[in-house]
Amino acid sequence: MVFNRGVAITRKVGFPDVIMPGDIRNDLYLTLERGDFERGGKSVQKNIEVTMYVLYADGEVLKDCISLGTGEVCITEYRSFVLYHNNSPRWSEILKLPIPIDRFRDSHLRFEFRHCSTKDKGEKKLFGFAFTPLMREDGTTLTDESHELYVYKCDDNTTFSNHALYLGLPCCKDDFNGCPNIPSSVIFQRSIKETLWISTQLSSTKLTQNVDLLALLKWKAHTDHVMDILGRLRHVNGEEIVKFLQDILDTLFSILDDNTEKYGPLVFQSLVFIINLLRDSKYYHFRPVMDTYIQKHFAGALAYKELIRCLKCYMDRSAEVVRQDHIQDAMKALEYLFKFIVRSRILYSRATCGMEEDQFRASIQELFQSIRFVLSLDSRSSETLIFTQAPQPAHGPPAGSLSCSQAWASASPRPASLSAALLNSFPAIFDELLQMFTVQEVAEFVRGTLGSMASTIHIGQSMDVVKLQSISHTVDSRLFFFPESRRILLPVVLHHIHLHLRQQKELLICSGILSRIFSIIKTSSLECSVLEDVEMMVESLLDILLQTLLSIMSKSQSQEAGCPQCTAEITGEYVSCLLSLLRQMSNIHFQQILENFQSREELKEFLLRIFCVFRNLMKLSIFPRDWNVMRLLTSNIIVTTTQHLSPALHKNFTDSDFDFKVWNSYFSLSVLYINQPSLQLENLSSAKRKKVLDKYGDMRVMMAYELFSMWQSLGENKIHFIPGMIGPFLGVTLVPQEEVRNIMIPIFHDMMDWEQRKNGNFKQVEAELIDKLDSLVSEGKGDENYRELFSLLTQLFGPYPSLLEKIEQETWRETGISFVTSVTRLMERLLDYRDCMKGDETENKKIGCTVNLLNFYKSEINKEEMYIRYIHKLCDMHLQAENYSEAAFTLLLYCELLQWEERPLREFLHYPTQSEWHRKEGLCRKVIHYFNKGKCWEYGIPLCRELGFQYELLYDYQSLSWIRKMEAAFYDNIIEQQRLEPEFFRVGFYGRKFPFFLRNKEFVCRGHDYERLEAFQQRMLGEFPQAIAMQHPNLPEEAILQCDAQYLQIYAVNPIPESLDVLQLDRVPDRIKSFYRVNNVRRFRYDRPFHKGPKDHENEFKSLWIERTTLTLTHPLPGISRWFEVETRDLVEVSPLENAISVLENKNHELRTLISQYQHKRLPGNINLLSMCLNGVIDAAVNGGIARYQEAFFDMEYIASHPDDSEKITQLKDLMEEQVHILGVGLAVHEKLVHPEMRPLHKKLTDQFQMLRSSLCHGLAGLDKLSSACLGASTPRGLFTAHTPMSSESIKLIHRHR
Repeated sequence: MVFNRGVAITRKVGFPDVIMPGDIRNDLYLTLERGDFERGGKSVQKNIEVTMYVLYADGEVLKDCISLGTGEVCITEYRSFVLYHNNSPRWSEILKLPIPIDRFRDSHLRFEFRHCSTKDKGEKKLFGFAFTPLMREDGTTLTDESHELYVYKCDDNTTFSNHALYLGLPCCKDDFNGCPNIPSSVIFQRSIKETLWISTQLSSTKLTQNVDLLALLKWKAHTDHVMDILGRLRHVNGEEIVKFLQDILDTLFSILDDNTEKYGPLVFQSLVFIINLLRDSKYYHFRPVMDTYIQKHFAGALAYKELIRCLKCYMDRSAEVVRQDHIQDAMKALEYLFKFIVRSRILYSRATCGMEEDQFRASIQELFQSIRFVLSLDSRSSETLIFTQAPQPAHGPPAGSLSCSQAWASASPRPASLSAALLNSFPAIFDELLQMFTVQEVAEFVRGTLGSMASTIHIGQSMDVVKLQSISHTVDSRLFFFPESRRILLPVVLHHIHLHLRQQKELLICSGILSRIFSIIKTSSLECSVLEDVEMMVESLLDILLQTLLSIMSKSQSQEAGCPQCTAEITGEYVSCLLSLLRQMSNIHFQQILENFQSREELKEFLLRIFCVFRNLMKLSIFPRDWNVMRLLTSNIIVTTTQHLSPALHKNFTDSDFDFKVWNSYFSLSVLYINQPSLQLENLSSAKRKKVLDKYGDMRVMMAYELFSMWQSLGENKIHFIPGMIGPFLGVTLVPQEEVRNIMIPIFHDMMDWEQRKNGNFKQVEAELIDKLDSLVSEGKGDENYRELFSLLTQLFGPYPSLLEKIEQETWRETGISFVTSVTRLMERLLDYRDCMKGDETENKKIGCTVNLLNFYKSEINKEEMYIRYIHKLCDMHLQAENYSEAAFTLLLYCELLQWEERPLREFLHYPTQSEWHRKEGLCRKVIHYFNKGKCWEYGIPLCRELGFQYELLYDYQSLSWIRKMEAAFYDNIIEQQRLEPEFFRVGFYGRKFPFFLRNKEFVCRGHDYERLEAFQQRMLGEFPQAIAMQHPNLPEEAILQCDAQYLQIYAVNPIPESLDVLQLDRVPDRIKSFYRVNNVRRFRYDRPFHKGPKDHENEFKSLWIERTTLTLTHPLPGISRWFEVETRDLVEVSPLENAISVLENKNHELRTLISQYQHKRLPGNINLLSMCLNGVIDAAVNGGIARYQEAFFDMEYIASHPDDSEKITQLKDLMEEQVHILGVGLAVHEKLVHPEMRPLHKKLTDQFQMLRSSLCHGLAGLDKLSSACLGASTPRGLFTAHTPMSSESIKLIHRHR
């Protein structure tokens, strides 16, 4: 105790949960409840006080026998509190009367009632009393209930001097019935209307209120009725029995000693009744009381003989007796019966120095023969069993057991078999037997008993449960922990478990037994050898465990099991059992089990089963996700077991006995093992990774070496796994572990080599490798190092000349190296694709990466199915980005692969099974729809015509009408709707930090609507935030190309149209020409002016050169992407003279085009565009344009120094003359259409034109001869370029007259 001074210990009112032997108590708890009293002729009610005494038979008042509460001093007299003017007081006061046991029988209680006057406070007038004896005449105590006591009138204390005067009177109603003749001349008269109510509760370990129990305890006073007394014991309340347990047991064994032959069977029955009473949940906690009694207080040294005799007699008669309740009760009480037997024998042996030892052993042997006889009855009958609860461990009562009184009161026998009752109690006797016999002797007893159980498991499900529970308790017992006894018991235990597993019965119980056995063997292995135990378990259980697991897993996968949670629990249990067994097996055990197989087929089935179980362990979620330690342990056991089984696989199933099924199962297991997530150490923290490596090593490497070794041992049989194992092996090489990859990659060389030998090529290896590589990398596997590592294959064609002697070495070598190079390039693209798809990359990068991969499949590998898959992936990306024209061009690639035929096509992607014609029709309609949304109607019209032709062939006029209307709508859209001309930008990606498909390459990109150079630059820098913008258009140096950085070089380029015919037609609307100027364009130009040599400050045209760069793309824009890579770059330097010719040609073309648009107008209108263009050319020419060219190139010094340019000078002169003619025509048209208010502008233009013409007359002979012809000149052909701006004065005049 923490505090032991001044602390009062309060005992429970009533008995505690357990009353230990020697715990003596005799407390009577009395509650003074209430009273009813008469007024007594007074006008007011009384003030009543009750005084209570405890008196002995001689009238002596017992002192200090009244306790008001724990910690209070006991008193002799008790006085109640007084209720003012109340004739029906209610006190409800509780008192404890600790009366000595020797004084209890003849004592009684007396209650005196007094009226306390309010006038004279010192006066308390007695007016009555009540009393009650503490024990009845039959020796029982006052019952635990409320008692209504009679009140007798009395007004003088002296009358109490002789207590015999009132003790003869009835104290209550029950007592009055026992005293019918009371003389009328008694001194004390009963007050009829007055009563006192009290209630009592006795807490005594020596006194009882039960007559039958009292008769048993005092049996010596009634020797003639002992048999009747023993028979009535079963009717005694259980609470009374457990209160007086020690006294009852002492009494029973004293009766047994008195006359064994006469009373033995009844004492045995009574003992069985008491033992089974303690099985009741209500009294289960009194079992320690029984144990304490047996060890410290039991003294029946001769009792064991009669107990053994009676128990054996019961068992021997079990087959004859119809009513077997008493026999079953004896079987249930077996544990404590043996405790009494063993303890009794020990006491006898001590008293006699071991006499009659042989007789005792013989009697035990005979008793066990009787036990086996009872168990053997079930093998001869199929009695149905209703489940009987097994004995529970000491920490809790058995659930569902019946009370003893209920069991005895049953009118018909319980249907539970004797075997069940016996088996439930049997394991509990082992510890008792170990006190008298050696471990081996007890083990032999138990083995013989368990061995006598029926081997069949069809006698009833509940009986199977009882048997297995008995075996389970046997395994849990102390006996099983001893190695010498375990070797004796283990075979019979395993025999019964094997039977149940074979029939798939009671799997959960069997798994619990096996788990306990494995745990015990593991613990024992630390102290002694368990090889023999493990050998027995391997021989009996390994194969049946595999079969059981496969059956459970199969039901779990097919969802046949009723309760998924139960199925998961059972699966986990048996997986643990299997792993425990495999973990404890040594190389010797593996050799023995492999040698025990009688045939090759048996070994094959075993290997297939264990490989299948291992695969399921890795595929199914057997263990929770956070059970990493268990998963690692499982992996270690699997790889160790595989290493032990590999030699048997190689020895028995290679060469002429080759079996594909077993080998394929092995390889599948190895691949799955290496790829399992729990072994990917790269995902762990460095600390966890170090712990795993220190304890297990890298188990992936271990399995990879084993796999490679087994592959090498296949020899010619390798061809059976081509191409089937290419994909799985490729998945292994994608594991980010360098050593695993180095081990696995040579296998691909073997595959190519063996297929080359068989077929003369390795097309199967090539096709399968590419397909699997694409799917695996697309799933997110592989890394940057993999593309470099895979190139190691190129080195594997030289080191094996012996493999190459049988084939043409050069052909094989060249083909192989070419294939590996292609695969390496594919890996580069696939890894870029994976990185773009899994990251938060922009749509442009994803699209570019997909285009790169799609083109590779088409041009280099020619894998049509993969090509089509990526076509649809790219199309979906374009649709998401609203690039409808690009989506149409992309889907058109698949459409072009199809023909207008009725050939059936299988289901593919989202396409159903259909004919090739219908699939192509659906694709054409979808492409036309996308072209319409992208406003590329010119590309949709040919498809409309193609579809219309097909509909016309089939006379499908409804569809033909629809497609013709669609085509007509496209023509209307071309004429009526305004389309913006996009700008084009050249983008260079320089540096090793860019993805492979962009690295050190240049592209031309088609900009979005309204997107100019500045906006495009910002967008690109946003997509590549780490990139640095280069500020010059020059090609980068080699250092930039090889640096670990990102550089972007962006500038605008001009398209060079391919459809010149359309652009040269005069009457084609500009909206139509606008489309062909910026669509279907593959070449782009960029001009960079520079001065070669010294710059002429007076006339810069003399030294102004142009660096003209022409970029040719791989595909025209628009196409399947908004940008394409530059295929070729042509750089040309344009001389000042050639530049002048080009400028004049472009300007003349622009003038002719514009003049032709206004030439046929008759009514004046808005001619601002014509006015501005004429003003820009004439004003520039006057201010120096043409004059500067004349000054620079018509100088005699220039002509003399450039004799080769004479034709070009002549061409320049012709262009100048042509421009003067065109200007003349333009002024004539302008004069007809100009508004009157714009006449000043026209006059100004005419005057400047005259100045221009006169200035050219000095340098160009014959120029005036052509002036009259200028007005009638026709519009010649030309190109387009920008014009020079108008002067500010001309602009003001135009705006004034709008």
